[in-house]
Amino acid sequence: MQKKLKLDKTPGFTLIELVIAVAIVGILAAVGLPAYNNSVMKGRRVDAKNAILDLAAREEKYFSTNNTYTSDFSKLGLNASSTATSVNVMSANGSASYYSLSIPVQTATTYTLQATPTGGQTSDQCYAYVIDYLGTQSNVNAAGTTLSSSLRCW
Repeated sequence: MQKKLKLDKTPGFTLIELVIAVAIVGILAAVGLPAYNNSVMKGRRVDAKNAILDLAAREEKYFSTNNTYTSDFSKLGLNASSTATSVNVMSANGSASYYSLSIPVQTATTYTLQATPTGGQTSDQCYAYVIDYLGTQSNVNAAGTTLSSSLRCW
């Protein structure tokens, strides 16, 4: 004689188990998403810094042959019109621009270069990166005030 097994429980999840699982996923997302966004912004800062250092090298090369600096991006070998005051730094995959490079100060013997965030990158706490003809580097906020070096953004 065989005994039949009787199952008292139906298979599946209870409501409390489902609520606990959703709460755990919510907590992980709340912790992980800001860290991910900071990491993405930091990567975009690297692209901007590389582009501005390339622009500084182009300025120095131009100075070595012409004995003056220029604010004309086309003379620096960049794909811009002669009236352009800035160029955009494209993302690594070329789909979007997150920084705009400009030359806010330029004389025959000095220059200052600035990478200013655009779009979603404007919420970055480090904001803009500035470098001058002496190689002095800093980061400034939207008002142009130099930020604390303790941020160590750039």
